[in-house]
Amino acid sequence: MATAMLPFFLSLVSLCLINASGVRSFQEKKTFNVQMLQKKQQLGTHGCLLPESRREQGAIILEMKDRGHCSEKKNDWNRRLQKQLILDDLCVRSMQNRIRKLVSSHNVEVSQTQVPLASGINLQTLNYIVTMGLGRQNMTVIIDTGSDLTWVQCEPCMSCYNQQGPVFKPSTSSSYQSVPCNSSTCQSLLFATGNTEACGSSPSTCNYVVNYGDGSYTNGELGVERLSFGGVSVSNFVFGCGRNNKGLFGAVSGLMGLGRSYLSLISQTNATFGGVFSYCLPTTEAGASGSLVMGNESSFFKNVTPISYTRMLPNPQLSNFYILNLTGIDVGGVALQAPSFGNGGILIDSGTVITRLPSSLYKALKAEFLRQFSGFPSAPGFSILDTCFNLTGYEEVSIPTISMHFEDNAELNVDATGIFYIVKEDASQVCLALASLSDAYDTAIIGNYQQRNQRVIYDTKQSKMGFAGEPCSFA
Repeated sequence: MATAMLPFFLSLVSLCLINASGVRSFQEKKTFNVQMLQKKQQLGTHGCLLPESRREQGAIILEMKDRGHCSEKKNDWNRRLQKQLILDDLCVRSMQNRIRKLVSSHNVEVSQTQVPLASGINLQTLNYIVTMGLGRQNMTVIIDTGSDLTWVQCEPCMSCYNQQGPVFKPSTSSSYQSVPCNSSTCQSLLFATGNTEACGSSPSTCNYVVNYGDGSYTNGELGVERLSFGGVSVSNFVFGCGRNNKGLFGAVSGLMGLGRSYLSLISQTNATFGGVFSYCLPTTEAGASGSLVMGNESSFFKNVTPISYTRMLPNPQLSNFYILNLTGIDVGGVALQAPSFGNGGILIDSGTVITRLPSSLYKALKAEFLRQFSGFPSAPGFSILDTCFNLTGYEEVSIPTISMHFEDNAELNVDATGIFYIVKEDASQVCLALASLSDAYDTAIIGNYQQRNQRVIYDTKQSKMGFAGEPCSFA
């Protein structure tokens, strides 16, 4: 295994297109350009050029492009944006069920608890992709800080969904090995995914099963292979070789687990990257991109505000997840008054789309937002979003800022593109992009929609997280 501490860049792109740009800040208001929302994207094969790569100051940088650019026909974006909210709700429900199983003795159906965080698996939700190398093959995968096991589709495949590019073939790789069921690595699968029957009919293989909240699933066996990011190579990487995969995964090869268990990519590459990674999640306009940086190297950041750090909360029952202490929220510079903020901690997840807050906190945020954003016609709520407006005819509107505060005076200032969610492209239904938890015992979550244009730093070695404003760009 490589031992040098190396920084490494991977480009990130959003997997859904929403035109929302032209943002500039004013004290406690931000300008939201409505007119840009009404310009429909014209997609075509002209965007299907191969991703570029470069080496810069010792870092390896790989470019990634939006999968939507390779579509030959126009999609129904309104329907797509609405559908992703429904799927996000299903995924979060599955996640909450697993959390309850971990922290209590309540019985929960096996199909809802034997899985890692069911966060953002559908390519048509607001998730992000990178390219990694397995053996001599390149695989495009969704990144997910709420999942631990990295997996890809493998041949021979009993049932595989259609993916763009070749499926991984273990038989053609001299560095691939199966993981036996009696190994310590196979035993760690139980902790990472909740699998209870890793040993099937063959003792030479370690079986895994992952079911996601939207009905998608993958199962197969664990394997060991050489992982590579450009010129950086990590040997003996444990991953899931999926033989039976079905669901709304789009055309990607699989998923990259960036959680905290022994099987996660972060843990397995600790000797190379020091257990530190960061990302900048871009907006969803055409051509937008961001970066995933593996390693503790801040010189590559383009942050425009200082990095502020907060500690990760220790929780032995939820040790796979990233949990922070939310101490306050400001709306337009006004501090909210609520009986509870974190309610035992708030998860931060790259796979969940919409932030969920405790009911009392969300009600306070909603009331203050409506007090400051008044005079605009209302629109019906949609799915989990209940505060919506009809902004048809407006070129731009000034919206209240939203800032989240954490322990140690760290803060996340939500970008204007993370405050409103556009349900309809003509701006006739534009909603506040936060929601209330459905149950008082559910755990609050910071979703990726509110992490846009932020450098978010995960330092698992020092158990801390950092935030800084950054206009995400691969250039």
